[in-house]
Amino acid sequence: MAVERTLTILKPDCVRKNLIGEVTRRIENAGFKIVAMKMTRLTETTAGGFYAVHKERPFFGELVEFMSSGPCVPMILEKENAIADFRKFIGATNPDEAEEGTIRADFADSLGENIIHGSDSVENGRIEASYFFSESEVVAVKS
Repeated sequence: MAVERTLTILKPDCVRKNLIGEVTRRIENAGFKIVAMKMTRLTETTAGGFYAVHKERPFFGELVEFMSSGPCVPMILEKENAIADFRKFIGATNPDEAEEGTIRADFADSLGENIIHGSDSVENGRIEASYFFSESEVVAVKS
């Protein structure tokens, strides 16, 4: 299996709940290497650009408003089979449907405020990561 990269974002609700350390610890304990990380605050324009794929969806406005409501923590993670493993690790988008022990089952309050983002494909992971990080900000981590 090839090593893949995925983008995750600890969303504003995660930051507000002071869960950055706990979620990051769980990510690392699950075998993911953090190769880039920063705290930032999205504007409505930058949040709208990032989520442009959802522009025609009825929840787009609420999503942009939520993602620009406070700081978030984007990270690039690396691991074999990172995309599929991370999606399973964080749980279903709707926390009511997320498996017990996943990030969303343990910490999310609702479908709209679901703590964490994870890329859904290798290609989207690349595109999404470049939205937040230049290649010079990605650091190779040796085991």
